Amino acid sequence: MLNDKNILITGGTGSFGKKATEVILKKYKPKKLIIFSRDELKQFEMAQQFPDTKYDCIRYFIGDVRDKERLYRAFHEVDYVIHAAALKQVPAAEYNPFEAVKTNILGAENVINVAIDQGVKKVIALSTDKAANPVNLYGATKLCSDKLFIAGNSYVGSDHSIFSVVRYGNVVGSRGSVIPFFMRCKEEGYLPITDPRMTRFWITLEQGVNFVLDCLEHMVGGELFVPKIPSMNIMDLVKAICPDCRTEIIGIRPGEKLHEVMIPKDDARNTLKFDSYYLVQPDFRFFKHRFKNDSGKPVPEDFEYNSRTNTWWLTVEELREMIKSL
Repeated sequence: MLNDKNILITGGTGSFGKKATEVILKKYKPKKLIIFSRDELKQFEMAQQFPDTKYDCIRYFIGDVRDKERLYRAFHEVDYVIHAAALKQVPAAEYNPFEAVKTNILGAENVINVAIDQGVKKVIALSTDKAANPVNLYGATKLCSDKLFIAGNSYVGSDHSIFSVVRYGNVVGSRGSVIPFFMRCKEEGYLPITDPRMTRFWITLEQGVNFVLDCLEHMVGGELFVPKIPSMNIMDLVKAICPDCRTEIIGIRPGEKLHEVMIPKDDARNTLKFDSYYLVQPDFRFFKHRFKNDSGKPVPEDFEYNSRTNTWWLTVEELREMIKSL
């Protein structure tokens, strides 16, 4: 699908962007792979790993999704956009709310409008479990972004751009993840625990990238894709990293949940179940016809995809294997 195509990744120097670049260069032969981000140092460092002397398709564009004019230039002749740019640190978003709104909401609006104007064929945006029934500003801005991208399909008119969203849980070892933090604390023999009952959905970076690329290939526009992934308990993670470490309960931080939800009960009526993922159909009835041939099965009316009630759980040994692979 990506062979001889022009692909652009916003936030391309982040954890997802770097792994997506690695996977795309390994599996496909794109005409251009454009890394779009605002940090020249991260681009310089990424260019050491993926130099244009070795990969003649790669391009590094300095820019910000807040800057509509720069997006117009960057999206020229682009076939597919993977939108991974976001302000994602929960405490930073709480303390700098207007900045989170500018990047996560107004940036999403810019990506949608420019993609339509420049004739981008497909745009797939990355979401987060924190966007479902959000309790913090980051989750609220990402929920707004999700709604914008789904509604973007109705903005297109007679053009042919389509928009979809992928939502998944915590990424093992990504920037800001609990694992790197625990690994640093392990050296001091002490691990701070917010709440021993806490659960989270868990996915590796490579699994996340492969899922996004698969959704990019099969999307028809308007879907919200959610992978079926395992849950883990925070105390099992402690046992996997340092079972002998001293622990201390410090309490849940502002804007944090005890358990995460990826599909709320209110979305159950629009949700279809497939072998490896769920698909939440749009409320807009004028493009629901796109899904009439889907082989998915409706979920029960009271269905909720919750990390606490999930039927798939990671064991301590499985967590250890995941950590080793980082």
